[in-house]
Amino acid sequence: MGILEISHVTKSFGSNRVIKDLSFSVPEHAVFGFIGQNGAGKTTTMKMVLGLLKADSGEIYVNGEKVSFGQTATNRFIGYLPDVPEFYGFMTPREYLAMCGQITGMFPDKVKEKSTELLKLVGLEGVNKQIRNFSRGMKQRMGIAQALLNSPKLLICDEPTSALDPIGRKEILDILYSVREHTTVIFSTHILSDMERICDRVAFIHDGNIALNGTLDEIKGIRKGEGIEIDFMHKKDAAFFLQNYSSGVLSEETRIVLKKQSEDDIIEIMRFLSQKNIAVRRLERLEPGLEDLFLEVVKG
Repeated sequence: MGILEISHVTKSFGSNRVIKDLSFSVPEHAVFGFIGQNGAGKTTTMKMVLGLLKADSGEIYVNGEKVSFGQTATNRFIGYLPDVPEFYGFMTPREYLAMCGQITGMFPDKVKEKSTELLKLVGLEGVNKQIRNFSRGMKQRMGIAQALLNSPKLLICDEPTSALDPIGRKEILDILYSVREHTTVIFSTHILSDMERICDRVAFIHDGNIALNGTLDEIKGIRKGEGIEIDFMHKKDAAFFLQNYSSGVLSEETRIVLKKQSEDDIIEIMRFLSQKNIAVRRLERLEPGLEDLFLEVVKG
């Protein structure tokens, strides 16, 4: 059993069924990406995992224990970072973590030790100003520190990089990737390149169901042999090639893209280039990215 198990979960708001029949599993120490359009049900799913929303049907287990709405005992295994974390702005980072530790019943010495460790991890070591003066990126890092305070088995992050600049996004992704040895990370985002950078497993949610689910290699393997791109040394060679391979598309003056090429097709193309003594700068096999696969799922 994975650290998180969701089995045949449904959820409606009035006549709008957001989650139709949701099932997936998250193994321990994975960095799990949850991908879906706005309104696809990502946040709804996370709130059901946290026991903050009641599922209409189905079951959710965290660390082998069943999640019950309103009875958040399973949340002792979970750290949560919402998309817009809120704090008592008049507090400093250490003051805020001390308060959180007191609420959760941690011993003061343990809170002090963990605070030092986590503030160093998120790059806020030695920062003593009030949280109200933090940038958005600093607040996200503060939120991660708070979410990790009780050493959770599962860290849930809802759109953690959505409003950050490229530097801030990289900082957050590096932190999430670094903690995978100690906890399981599940996070949602619409920035698919972020998923591709640090996730080892992903699930695509669409129309209330999981459309694709597996490791990155498994997902990308669905469309192996996406095509090839050839960069010719001379424009005349590119033009001559197109006379013989009319399925090719000229992307630039000397570059041609051919879609849906098998390994045998590629071997035949290389043989043709050799026989005709055509020099190329580069011949590269194109593999689908998460964005290509996601758009394919959404468009049906």
